[in-house]
Amino acid sequence: MIVEKIWTANAYRNFNYLIACPNSGEALAIDPLDYKKCIKIAKKNSWNITQILNTHEHWDHIAGNDALVKATSAKVIAHENAKDKIPNMDIGVNHGDIIKIGKNIELECLDTPGHTLSHICLFLRTEEPVLFSGDALFNAGAGNCHFGGDPNELYKTFTQLEKLPLETRIYPGHDYLISNLKFTLDREPQNKDAMEMLRKYENDDPAEIVTSLKDEMKINVFLRLQNEEIINKLSESFPDLESKPSPKKVFLKLRELRNHW
Repeated sequence: MIVEKIWTANAYRNFNYLIACPNSGEALAIDPLDYKKCIKIAKKNSWNITQILNTHEHWDHIAGNDALVKATSAKVIAHENAKDKIPNMDIGVNHGDIIKIGKNIELECLDTPGHTLSHICLFLRTEEPVLFSGDALFNAGAGNCHFGGDPNELYKTFTQLEKLPLETRIYPGHDYLISNLKFTLDREPQNKDAMEMLRKYENDDPAEIVTSLKDEMKINVFLRLQNEEIINKLSESFPDLESKPSPKKVFLKLRELRNHW
């Protein structure tokens, strides 16, 4: 499997992806907002984009669909509950469904609500696992729930994703790594792993940065819900917080803080 991570360099800091089968040349485009770059890269590599996967229905993930379909005749795939939200959607999928690229690549659909209630992540279950996490899980962060989402559902999604293999590489829908690391350090000032990653990547090309789930467990405050320093800092913002809050309560309070941070 070939993964082409496409940095759009737009105001919303979107990533688009092309996943190609090296044997057949067939390719899947994920959230191809910058369809021109997708077409240019596919043409350069002699790939044929046959499918489009939208992780969710927000415009910055679906706005390139029509132009890319016009250029390639690709089929549009998304969560089955998004059929009334994504124009001209061809195929609806849900948890456990498989999307095939060429003969050998099989991507498993994970039902991952929270950012929206019809959000899909794609997981490659191999010896070198990969997660295309859309706007659910970011490098060092979590998606917001402002436009049709639910933080309670997002917490459930995180409990699902944290069970994936630790070596899973994370490919999110946006680059917010630096601001997310700064939020982690605001909540956990003694986190040496977050400090080191911030120093290492602060001036790097976003397209070159890939974390693993193992990394995320060290630097992502939303996956460190039982950390004593994080809980103690929360009590400063939420004086009524119990001394031993549940992981869900910690997650929801962190998400609330991040909304205005």
